[in-house]
Order: sequence, then C-alpha cells, then structure tokens
Amino acid sequence: MSFNALLVTKGEDGKTHAAVTQITEDQLPEGDVTVAVEYSTVNYKDGLCIGPGGGLVRNYPHVPGIDFAGTVEASDDPRYKPGDKVVLTGWRVGEVHWGGYAQKARVKADWLVPLPDGLTTRQAMAVGTAGFTAMLAVMALEDHGLEPGQGPVLVTGAAGGVGSVAVALLAALGHDVAAVTGRPETEEYLRSLGASQIVPRAEISETVKRPLESETWAGCVDAVGGAMLARVLGQMKYGASVAAVGLAGGAALPATVIPFLLRGVNLLGIDSVMQPYDNRLRAWSRIARDLPMERLEAMIQPATLADLPRLGADILQGQVKGRVVVDVTA
Repeated sequence: MSFNALLVTKGEDGKTHAAVTQITEDQLPEGDVTVAVEYSTVNYKDGLCIGPGGGLVRNYPHVPGIDFAGTVEASDDPRYKPGDKVVLTGWRVGEVHWGGYAQKARVKADWLVPLPDGLTTRQAMAVGTAGFTAMLAVMALEDHGLEPGQGPVLVTGAAGGVGSVAVALLAALGHDVAAVTGRPETEEYLRSLGASQIVPRAEISETVKRPLESETWAGCVDAVGGAMLARVLGQMKYGASVAAVGLAGGAALPATVIPFLLRGVNLLGIDSVMQPYDNRLRAWSRIARDLPMERLEAMIQPATLADLPRLGADILQGQVKGRVVVDVTA
C-alpha cells in the first residue's frame, strides 16, 4: 500500500527537486522498527536536505526529516512493540538515512526513545531536535554550576527554534533571560516566552579589540557562533559557561583565550546527533517536566508535507519563527 512522502530527487543537471510523492514500504530503508509517523518538524538541516543537500545527503532519491514522532507499526526488536509511541532525533536520519517527511519510516531500534509520559506526539515535535538541543544546553550549563539568581542568562538567536525553547525553559526554571534578536517584531513573542530583557543583535554582534568587557552574563545558550560568540565570551561572569549549539553567524571564532585564562569561562559544545541513550532519556524527561506546555503551544506554526519546500527555503534565510510542526498525515 502506498503512502505520502516528501521525495527529493536530483536531475542530470545536478539540481534537486522536492515534491510530495506516493511511495511504498518496499522502498523504505532497512531497519528494526517501522513507525507510522504522525508529526515531524523543520530544522536548519532539513532546509539544506530539502534543497541542494548542503553536503548532508549522499544518495537520491531521498526523504528528509531529521526528527519524527509516531506509533510503532512493526518491530523486530523486543524493546518496542506495535502501538508504542516513540520519538526520533539525530543519528543522521533525514540526512544519510531516510527520515520523517513521510507517513511511514523504518529505522534502527537504537535510534528511538519512548515518548515521555505527559507529552503527545505533536508536542514532542514542537520540541523536536531544536528543543532537545536546547534542553541539552540548559543541562550542560546546570552541570557546570548555573543556578537561578546568579544573574541574567543570555540566549542568542532567541527567536529561532533552539532559542525559543531555551528562553521558555530558562524562564520556567527561574532565570532572568536576556534574548538576543535581530528582528524587532519578535520582541512581544520573546517576552511571551519569558524573556525579561531584549538585546538587539547589533549591540552584541560586532567584535571589539578588548578581550574582556564588564562581567554581565551568568550563562549563555549560543545558537549564532562567529563574531557574536567571540564578543559574548568576553562578557561572561567569572566561572560562567557558554553552551554552543549553532553557527548561524559563521563557523569562525575571532576570539582570544583571555576569557578562559583570566575568568575561567567555559565553552561547552552541544551535540544532539550522537547523544547516548541515557542522556536522551534524561533530556526528554526534563522536557516533559520543565517546559511549560502553554509556552510551547505559543511557538507552534502548523504545516503539512506540501508546505515543506517553501519552509525549507525560509529557514535557510532565517525567516522561520519558533517551531514548525508538520502533520504528515494531513
């Protein structure tokens, strides 16, 4: 029986084309578990994979979608049985392996986690890879000593997917959140998520000659990288940490080692793709417990498979606010 999928093909001219197409289970890749996908979402990597691939996609035709949530249909692994609700993020699914932009997916059992109690599949994809990454970043900051009351915590790229969830999480945990955005029209949205201070991007995006500035931030979730991260490192309080989750502003880091040597600043790298199973469970458990669902709902932009070619282009241009939830059954 056939079902809908967003299939990306590549022509002889090297150009890619994405369209909703009927495929069959026989076309799905090998795996232990077949999942009836209910929801997916849109991340920066998805935009690359829907479009030219960004070097992430190895073979065409391809089904993108780096995360999904749904119900197990068939399983060769004793950990999962038909009817179980599951979530997948990472493991290069949607890049090397066919992903969640289809009504069915077949994957390795090791890549799945059970849907946490208290979360629906729709809410899980409102969180998605972006929210999972935000939770990992907050956990890393806490593991390095961050507590409420130590001072404002900065979130760069705050109106994006990772930033939005980080703002909501940190505010719910009792932190004073300063949200950096280059889009003034998102200020009301960011305040609704719990930001108490809005920092215009222009104020913090330029490099300065001084390696250290006033000690301002008790912690930072940075989705931008580049010159902004370099600037932020020189503004961190003594012993504070920055959790680096993205590179929207560039991969180069025009910084000095002075903040590390004179203030004991920590730069924490956050990877969501290859996270061990136990830490995945820990993060999803924290999400179910600590992320205010009403604030999560305020982030959601609904979409269908047919909307994905447009949304993939939009997210690469920084034009997507909050979290896109893709109903693949619609």
